[in-house]
Amino acid sequence: MDRKSSTAAAEHDGRPVAELLNVLDAGVRRRAALMIDEWAAIVAWADQNVVDAPEHAATVREGYLDTGVPIAGAGAPLVSEFNLMELIAVLQRSPDGGRAYVGRIVECAWRLPLLYAQVMAGKVATWRAERVADLTHGLNAEAAAFVDRQVASRAGRVGWAELERIVATAILRHDPEAAEDRRKEASDHRHFDVGEANENGLTVIGGLLDAADAADLDDAVARRASLLGRLGSEDSLDVRRSIAVGELARNDLELDLLTTDTETGEVTVRSAGRKAEIAVHITDTMLGETNPVGRWHDGKRPVLKEQIREWLRTATSITVQPVIDLADCDPVDRYEIPARHRKQVELRDTTCRFPGCTTRAERCDLDHRIPHSEGGPTCPCNEFPCCRRHHRAKTHSGWHYFVLMPGHLLWRSPHGHFFHVGPNGTQALDPPGHWPDALADPGLVPAA
Repeated sequence: MDRKSSTAAAEHDGRPVAELLNVLDAGVRRRAALMIDEWAAIVAWADQNVVDAPEHAATVREGYLDTGVPIAGAGAPLVSEFNLMELIAVLQRSPDGGRAYVGRIVECAWRLPLLYAQVMAGKVATWRAERVADLTHGLNAEAAAFVDRQVASRAGRVGWAELERIVATAILRHDPEAAEDRRKEASDHRHFDVGEANENGLTVIGGLLDAADAADLDDAVARRASLLGRLGSEDSLDVRRSIAVGELARNDLELDLLTTDTETGEVTVRSAGRKAEIAVHITDTMLGETNPVGRWHDGKRPVLKEQIREWLRTATSITVQPVIDLADCDPVDRYEIPARHRKQVELRDTTCRFPGCTTRAERCDLDHRIPHSEGGPTCPCNEFPCCRRHHRAKTHSGWHYFVLMPGHLLWRSPHGHFFHVGPNGTQALDPPGHWPDALADPGLVPAA
C-alpha cells in the first residue's frame, strides 16, 4: 500500500507508537469538545426558532405556511420547518437523518435536562446521549423524566440492555396505556419483503413475522431442504434452504385461481404463472461487442449484458421503448408537465435536487425553475425534481437555486449559505454570504 501519497500519512510515518497514541488521544478530546460546541449551538438555534402556538403544528403536509414541526417528544418545542431545512443543510446531513439528529439534541435539552447537563460537562459522550434520546422520544413527560433521573449519572456506564429495561419500566410505571399501544403497534409492523435482484440475479429477502408463523415457515423450509438432500442434491444446506423457499412459492403458483364474472356468473380457471417487471437500459454499443455493460434502472447500477440476456430468456413480455435524449429541449405551451418530460427529467436527475436529499425523482414534484406565471417555459431545461417538502421550501421560503450547467445547480439558503448539487452529490461552498468568485459571472448567476 502506497502511504507516501498522503500528506497526513507522511506526517505520522515513522513516529513512535507512544507518540501516535498521544496524537490520537488528543484528537479524541478535540472531537468531543467540538461535538459539545455543536450541540450547544444547535440548542441555541432551536431556542431562536421556536413556534410558540401548538395549534400551528404541521399536521397537513400540503400546507403552505412555515409551520412548527415536532422533532422531539411531548413538551419539547416545535421548531420552524423551513429554518430547520437550512440548519440541516449547513450541518451537511441528509434531510431525514439531519432532522432526526437535531430532534435527538432537542429531546435531550428540553426533556432530559440532567443528561444534557452531563453532556455539556463532558461526562457523557454525545453519541450515548443520542441513544437515550432515541428511546425516550415516544414517552410522555413523566416517563421521560423517570429515565432522565435513572440514567443521567451513569449513562456512560449503563449497558444498552439495561437502558432498554429502564425505558420499559418507565413506560409500565408512568404510561401503561402507551405500553399496550406499543405492543399493538409492533404487531402492525409485521412485514415480509422481497428485495431487488442484484447484478448476479440474486435477491435478499427479509421480514418481521409473528413468532409462531416464523417457526412454521422455518420448519417447512427445513423439511424441504432435508428432502432435497435425500433426493441427491449436493448443494450446501444454506443453498438447499434457499431453493426450498422458491419451491414452496411455486407450489402456491401452481394452484388454479378461480375468477367469477359478477354479471354473468361465469367462472374462469386460470393459472397464476410468474410475473416480474425489470427495466433495463441498453445502448447500441452494448448490442455489439464493444460494451458489455447495460444499466438496471430500478437498482440504479450497471449489469452485464449476459445477465440481461438471461432475464430476457425467461421474460413473458418484453417492451422496447424509444431512446430518450436527456439533453433534448421540447417545450409545450401549457403549465401541466407532459409524461415524456417527467420521464426525461427522472432519468436525467434521478433524485430530488435539494441539497442532501436522496428521494427518488419518481416520487418528486417537477418544479418550474422560472415559474410558468413569470414566463418560464414548460420544458425539461426548466424542470427539476423536488420532493414535496423541499418544493414547498423553494416556493414559500427564502431558498433559491440557479442552473449553472446541465446537471449542476447552485442553491442559496435563506441566510446566505451556498450548496452545489451535481452528479457527485452536494457540496457546501465557503464562505457563506456571497457568491463564490468562480461563479460570479453575472450572465451565469443572478445577483443575490
